[in-house]
Amino acid sequence: MEPTSHNHPPHLLEAIRRRAAELFRLSGGIAGRDIENWCRAEAEILRESTGQSLRRAIVINLAGVVYTGEYDVSSADGYAPGEWKAGDRIPVRLAGDQLYLRRPNGRELQTTVVKRIG
Repeated sequence: MEPTSHNHPPHLLEAIRRRAAELFRLSGGIAGRDIENWCRAEAEILRESTGQSLRRAIVINLAGVVYTGEYDVSSADGYAPGEWKAGDRIPVRLAGDQLYLRRPNGRELQTTVVKRIG
């Protein structure tokens, strides 16, 4: 479901769709959060398109410990949400409160651990 409360250009709608789908996957595919995911995605993409610094998070399970790492979009070296799918094996390394994830292109996404469960 895609709320249509705003009339956005096609490139922004596509970015919002991709982010909403990523939020759906990150939440474990829980049904019934369509509007919540869309609104959050819309706010993030619009904030990003206005040039404001945007922080995003990525969640990864490492040996039974679930880490949430935040990263700044402006310094993510071209990382685009959706490069990984749920269940992908991702080479990672921890250094203090930094979590580095090896991207498919060989570069690393550097995040700051903001939450650890387990």
